[in-house]
Amino acid sequence: MSFDERLRLVFASVLGIDASTLTDDDSSQTIAEWDSLTHLNLIFALEAEFGVRFEAEEIPELMSVRAMRQRIPREIDGAQYV
Repeated sequence: MSFDERLRLVFASVLGIDASTLTDDDSSQTIAEWDSLTHLNLIFALEAEFGVRFEAEEIPELMSVRAMRQRIPREIDGAQYV
């Protein structure tokens, strides 16, 4: 499964939305289901899925799909995700 597919599935699962409608421009401003509690659940789910850790200071800044996509490294556990 590609990086993009995995990312979309996490967002879809946590936010309860259709993964195929998600774009990099989506954010807490464009998705009604993306509130502060859901944001934390999204952070935890992304950390679990990709084996990364977000710094507490950066979590408030990760309020869009694009921001999270750019923050998660493409090379995880020696595997390159495209």
